[in-house]
Amino acid sequence: MSTSRHPIALRIERAVGGSTKLLATVMALPLIDGIFPALVIAGALTTPAGNADPLGIAETGLLIFGGSATVAVVLAEMDGTPREKAVSILMLGAVLIPLAVAEAALAQTIESLLSPVFHRFAGLVILAIAAKTASAEVGEYLPRPGAIIALGLVASFDPAGFEFDVSLDPGLLASAGAAAAVGVGFALAVALAGDRLRGHVDIDRFRFGSALALGMLALTVTDLLATSAPVALGVLCVTAVFSYDPSGPDDPAPDATDAGADGAATAATADGGATGIDPVDGDGAEEVGGGNDDGGEANAPRAPWL
Repeated sequence: MSTSRHPIALRIERAVGGSTKLLATVMALPLIDGIFPALVIAGALTTPAGNADPLGIAETGLLIFGGSATVAVVLAEMDGTPREKAVSILMLGAVLIPLAVAEAALAQTIESLLSPVFHRFAGLVILAIAAKTASAEVGEYLPRPGAIIALGLVASFDPAGFEFDVSLDPGLLASAGAAAAVGVGFALAVALAGDRLRGHVDIDRFRFGSALALGMLALTVTDLLATSAPVALGVLCVTAVFSYDPSGPDDPAPDATDAGADGAATAATADGGATGIDPVDGDGAEEVGGGNDDGGEANAPRAPWL
């Protein structure tokens, strides 16, 4: 069972088994559930003028094809050397990128059947994924992303403008392929740096930060957050910084260090030379105790070994 405890990785692993299949399913899930075409229709990869948006491509690649589930699978599930992991990821990318391009090519046909209401459902499905990423218990009560997209298709269906036309817009195809390539490159970088990252990355902290970044992406897609700044990408970068612990598990535990210091202080006290208190003999102890007439437990004579 998954050692990463990532809720999405756990659910998929129960269905597909091995780590390579698990990674393939996690990264291909946006294509299977229809999340990626929904983002293409919502304009996540392009500017309002229709040109390619590099920041939108980066956000989609890192959060949709990459994200915390990919990090959890690569670091906690995949076995083998970094080279073997890299080969598996590149083979996966050779299939994933063409599929993303093919779905983007049909996006214009799908869009001609839908009204702009579908953009809200695209944002809603991203919010659902964010909730499932943050909490497995909350995810149990939410519908699957595919069900939300299907409901959006029904609610925004508008056959009046239907036109069966496979889009061969080079900019759209390149943007879709680039988004998938960003996700593959992200997984490849994590695999190659796995030995340095393993034990230094708090996967749970990165998971919660990724969920927040997905929420920001949903607000951007639905135009509820009226800004051209890459807010989701910024949140993800901050999350990556705060999830990384340079010290890692190789440093001595603080408790052990403190215990050693306390032990040394105790030994030094027993020798009478580290605390600045000279050892006293029995007569001295009696004098110290006899000099206080107030009585009580605090004024009791001190034993020589104290």
